[in-house]
Amino acid sequence: MVETLTIAVLGAPRVGKTAIIHQFLYHDFTDKYSPTEDRYIYRPSVMLNGNSYNLKIMDVPYVAAFPANSSQEWSDLKYWGLRNTDAYVLVYDICSPESFEYVKMLRQQIQDNRTSNISEAPVIVVGNKRDLQRERFTPRRTLSLLVKKAWKCGYMECSARYNWHIILLFKELLCSIVAQDCRSYHSVVRLQGALHTNRCSLM
Repeated sequence: MVETLTIAVLGAPRVGKTAIIHQFLYHDFTDKYSPTEDRYIYRPSVMLNGNSYNLKIMDVPYVAAFPANSSQEWSDLKYWGLRNTDAYVLVYDICSPESFEYVKMLRQQIQDNRTSNISEAPVIVVGNKRDLQRERFTPRRTLSLLVKKAWKCGYMECSARYNWHIILLFKELLCSIVAQDCRSYHSVVRLQGALHTNRCSLM
């Protein structure tokens, strides 16, 4: 039986959540902005270390807060299943400090309100729009250290526009979920280890 892995992609409006997913699945990017108003689920299949997996990628529209309990989670379609997914991708715009503050809030709420321990669900913080490097609000190293050391999450930057690090993002994330030899470590360790290309193969 093929295992299904659920990934929730969250972030403020206009940070490029959907663009990242579309670049990963379809190698496609459009400049036209269309806000995500309803939750949309993509169901690709991938190969990782010779094994096949079905992905359930949830493109989640803007939510004011992470659901604090089961009642809130199931009261609105966009919240469904958020408290027990296999991994979280928290996307911000490297040119927007407000979008980073939103991710900071979400990360804390995930830690406080998940149905199981957060260490069982890798969290990776993703700075999108790396092609706009000169307009960024804080040096990359500063944010990377904050996220990895203080938040205990994975961190990387990408560009959905130019397909830069998009495949690597999902390789890293998937390896962190399924790597059997790293189950006992915290998610940040698993995420960093997945960066070694000989550890996984994603198609």
